[in-house]
Amino acid sequence: MTALLIVLAAIVILVVGYVTYGSWLAKQWGVDPKRKTPAHTMEDGVDYVAAPPAVLMGHHFSSIAGAGPINGPIQASVFGWVPVFLWCVLGGIFFGGLQDFGSLFASIRNDGKSVGEIIRTSMGERAKKLFIIFALLVLILVIASFVNVVAGTFFTAPDDAGHVAVGFVSHPTNNQTTAIISLLFILLAVCYGVLTNRFGMKTVTATVIGIIGIVAIVALGLNVGFAMGRTAWIIVVGVYIAIASLLPVWIMLQPRDYLSSFLLYAMMGIALCGIFYSAFSGSATFQLPAFTGWNTAIGPLFPALFITVACGACSGFHSLISTGTSSKQLDNEANAKAIGYGSMLIESALGVISLIAVGVISTGYSAELGSPASAFANGIAHMFHDNSVVAALLTLAVSVFALTSLDSATRLSRFMFSELFLKENEATWKDAKGLRKCITHPLVGTLVMVVIGCILGGLSLSQIWGLFGAANQLLAGIALMAVCSWLGNVGKNNKMFYFPMAFMLCATLTSLCITIINKFKMIGAGTAAWGDWFQLIFAAAMAVLAVILVIEAYQNAQNNKAKRAAARRR
Repeated sequence: MTALLIVLAAIVILVVGYVTYGSWLAKQWGVDPKRKTPAHTMEDGVDYVAAPPAVLMGHHFSSIAGAGPINGPIQASVFGWVPVFLWCVLGGIFFGGLQDFGSLFASIRNDGKSVGEIIRTSMGERAKKLFIIFALLVLILVIASFVNVVAGTFFTAPDDAGHVAVGFVSHPTNNQTTAIISLLFILLAVCYGVLTNRFGMKTVTATVIGIIGIVAIVALGLNVGFAMGRTAWIIVVGVYIAIASLLPVWIMLQPRDYLSSFLLYAMMGIALCGIFYSAFSGSATFQLPAFTGWNTAIGPLFPALFITVACGACSGFHSLISTGTSSKQLDNEANAKAIGYGSMLIESALGVISLIAVGVISTGYSAELGSPASAFANGIAHMFHDNSVVAALLTLAVSVFALTSLDSATRLSRFMFSELFLKENEATWKDAKGLRKCITHPLVGTLVMVVIGCILGGLSLSQIWGLFGAANQLLAGIALMAVCSWLGNVGKNNKMFYFPMAFMLCATLTSLCITIINKFKMIGAGTAAWGDWFQLIFAAAMAVLAVILVIEAYQNAQNNKAKRAAARRR
């Protein structure tokens, strides 16, 4: 019954937060349903394409979620359920939701441009370039993390002789089932995109066909799987995300994320049913203690809790999605609150559900439970008396989360890689000259980011995730700072950003400093591997860039304050 009460409390608080605080933010900023969005004023049939609200909601939620709200809260469960619960719920309402909604709103008021462009308008060209470099470093970690997660949910382990089966198999494992369904899902998404955008089929009719298709491929995947090794899957996933990032959004991004959202909603529905069922049937007992202490195996509660939970409460990656893809597809400003703010709160609810999942099979997460994705699937399945079909479906849903984030992250990295080398008067790579025209070509940026991300994806998830969490949360602090600065420049209320911005910057810079110190100690002791050197260099680079950006923002704020004071004196 404890688990049920925790989930119900989370849902009630999040709904109240959406209705009250979310509506207040929309009023403060002046969301205007009558104002045309960039999807209409700048439509190009490739990136700027207006999407029905349900379709965009599916894309946005699928993209921002990834594996984050499952991995993060489960790993942070070592602190006990109370700290994770409070951070997921309160962090989602006052930190993550604020950032996501604010970023989306700022972007649609700036022609659907990225956070980097928003920074340029309020802080200058140098600050924009520094931010893009920082964001690209984070996107490399996003691609590496989720390539690792996807390969981990697809791969077939080698036999005793070290051989890995390749090809179709009957009586598949959960991983092999997930692999074949995910491959077929891509084909289904393309069919949906063609039907709706080239043959004019109505969304409702196409959705019904799409759902029937999902049921069919799931049924097939439960009986026939596809086997390959982990490295092979990393290569396949890399090729897929490279192609997907270059295609028009209506072919792959919109339909795939929309259809996958039904799997994701179904996953949350199954999980909730399992929690209700176990509460009244006694099929599972919630074992997670309320609080285990200030220091755990993953570090002290501050900053480790706020870094590890990541996407379950606040995520800088969300600001890149909001300003990189969603703002270019938003049909009406009236939908910005539901898509920007509402999606984050749904993700917070998923974070709490993930916490419950690990709590019914353990007193806290440990490596013995397998990956966090496996712990989540096994925990929910345990509520249904260890039902193997439920476990397979949930493993599939986790991989769908990760794949949709990969699609969007790679497309974002393509945008930002080009922006880094374009001059202020150049709108696209076609306007560049000489070598820069080659460097800013979409194919070049895509290949560079995918290759680096996939190589790093070969590291263990634990080596990537700790660094990803800090980088991701630091990006959140910078995104909050960017939107805060822009709102101040256009004369809108930005005071609600002050504390979340300062807190996220302090927590993440502290975490990065701890990482840097620990890596220097390992180097001094002669125990550092190349992965430790990678973490040290990455952490140091991000910390330096973040400090420079904070200084730039402070100087900009002081200059604007001086200008307003001078104007008043006149």
